[in-house]
Amino acid sequence: MEFGPDDEIDYDGPVTPYRQLAAILKARIERGDWQANRAIASEARLVQQYGLARTTVRRAIALLVDEGVLFVVPQRGTFVSERQPNKASEETTDGDNA
Repeated sequence: MEFGPDDEIDYDGPVTPYRQLAAILKARIERGDWQANRAIASEARLVQQYGLARTTVRRAIALLVDEGVLFVVPQRGTFVSERQPNKASEETTDGDNA
């Protein structure tokens, strides 16, 4: 299921709200709403905008941090990573297979 940058959260849908939010944030980054090394909207803003609990927003951000899409700077905010991960290159680089 694909989500666009302007999608709303479907609370009764088959995809959990934090995964929906992660997909929406990723789409917004790809669209250019937030540039590399620039802060995304604050957790408080995302809570307000999407009507989610703060823990849900944090879980979505943590998922994107794990994927390498975002990084967190304590006391400063959450920022877009310089380079977006490339799934194909991640799958082919598994060490000493030369």
